[in-house]
Formats: sequence, C-alpha cells, structure tokens
Amino acid sequence: MKNARATLSKLCEIALRRYDMIQPGDRILIAVSGGKDSCCLAWDLSKKRQWLETPFEIAACHIVTDLEDFGLSQRRDDSWLALYMTKWGIPYTRLEIPVVGRLKPGRSMNCYWCTTQRRSELMKFAKEHGFNKLALGHHMDDILETLLMNMLRKGEFATMPPVMPYRKYPITVIRPLALCEERQVLACADELGLSDYTYTCSFNLEGERKKARVLLEHLTEGSSQKKRNIFESMSRIRKDYLT
Repeated sequence: MKNARATLSKLCEIALRRYDMIQPGDRILIAVSGGKDSCCLAWDLSKKRQWLETPFEIAACHIVTDLEDFGLSQRRDDSWLALYMTKWGIPYTRLEIPVVGRLKPGRSMNCYWCTTQRRSELMKFAKEHGFNKLALGHHMDDILETLLMNMLRKGEFATMPPVMPYRKYPITVIRPLALCEERQVLACADELGLSDYTYTCSFNLEGERKKARVLLEHLTEGSSQKKRNIFESMSRIRKDYLT
C-alpha cells in the first residue's frame, strides 16, 4: 500500500472531526503499549498537533507489567519506544504495574484482568496529571471483533465506541483509529520503520478475539467495504425492525 501514512492520517482526521474527539485546550494522554496501533496513533497525533486548528497537548504513557516474570510474553525493554516518542516531541512516562502479582489466590491470568488493571492505572495517571482525554489505539477491526464477541457471548449489541466518557473518572476515551482497518495500520507502521520494534502480546492468541477475527474475515470475505458497512450499521439502527 503506497503512501500508507497519508491514508492513516486522513482517516484519523475524518474520525476526529466526525466524532468531535478533540476540543480546544484538551490534554490528551496516549496509551502506548509498544504495539503498531498505539505507535502509529502517537505519530499521527504528534503531526496533527502542529497543524490542526484546534490546539491540544499530548503525552504518552507506557505500562510495563510483570507478565514476563511469570513466563508470559511482554518485552520489558522500552528504550526504542522512548526514543521514538522523543523524536516525535511527545513527553513519555513509563509505569511498572504488577498485573499478575495482583491476582487473588486461586485466580488465573486472563486478558480481561490485564486490560482492566492497565486501564485503571492509565486513568489514575491521567487524572493525577491533569489529562482529560485518553487516546487508545483500537482500530476498526478491533471494534468489529468486539461487536461480534458481545453479540455471541453476551447477547448484546455493544462494542468500543470512538468516544466514551468514563463514569468513574473525569476522563473521556477517544479512539482516533476507529475508521482505520488493521491492514492500513500495518502498512503505516512499515513506512514509519516501526515493524522491527513493535510487538503483540502472545498471551491467549487462540482465545475469543482470535475466533472473532476469523469470523469477521469469513463474514466480510476480506472486503473493506463490507467491514465499513458493518461499522456504519451501528449508527443506522432501524428500531422499528428490532425487538
């Protein structure tokens, strides 16, 4: 995919404007996991900060857990990530959180526990340091996979919205990559030279999300338009034809 950076940047701009994600004076904390998604998001917001008519501030926070200490996959060396954030002019903070160490006796490690622990720490950090927005790197595929998982497992038509105010914290979550497909993020990461550094957590790769990913690919037959149709259907609810 040629000029992948421009494609991702344009789709992010559309999402920012469509969902009114950024207001003047916003202080946005970017959750950088070390994966391709959040890194591309950080790069894009660092560029938009320079020309977008709405003034805003950004900073990045990376959480290192104790997964590696328990034989699970997570890269603890974040020096490359710190270098990229410096290169892009983004203040960077590293937090160490004992996710596995917080498990109660008899409880086993799972993705939900890890996610909630990391998200809570990000929220606390954001609140303590005066940030009112938390930017997450979820893309369209993530959102559609979550939709399918909730429909199949919970019987709910729900997913991760592009903009979501938190009730417990005075923080609003934004997902500027909401209109970007995973393949577009991958291509952007390649152009930025990030592919040799970024990583994906290998814990529970065969879990429910992997199944939802396979199902989504089967349903859409690899068609970008069909993915976008499913995405747009969430805001075009025909209530008269639902029970």
